[in-house]
Amino acid sequence: QVQLVESGGGSVQVGDSLTISCEVSGRTFTDLAMGWFRQAPGKGREFVAVTGWYDFSIYYSDSVKGRFSISRDYDNNMVYLKMISLEPEDTAVYYCAASTTRYDPRYYVPDQYNYWGQGTQVTVSS
Repeated sequence: QVQLVESGGGSVQVGDSLTISCEVSGRTFTDLAMGWFRQAPGKGREFVAVTGWYDFSIYYSDSVKGRFSISRDYDNNMVYLKMISLEPEDTAVYYCAASTTRYDPRYYVPDQYNYWGQGTQVTVSS
């Protein structure tokens, strides 16, 4: 069983930077594709970023490309999402997700992920 715990959310101003983290336990870290999704009030869960098995593939949504970056700390089983130039549209609950699929062309679909964290709130105000 995989457990995911997010942390690092908070309230920031437009243009600020913030890094949120996900601690992973219960499975060999390199055998998991790790993704970030977000959900704003009244909206569906939106794909943000993913790093595949062994970091062979990294993808970002168009809305965050160039502003967000996903990375892993293999020594500590941590996944990070570094966010810069934050906008009000980035306000959402951010969820860490893990998939045991070796390669999934539908990495952007929430239902393709086996495990989820509890979420961490990011609020961007002007």
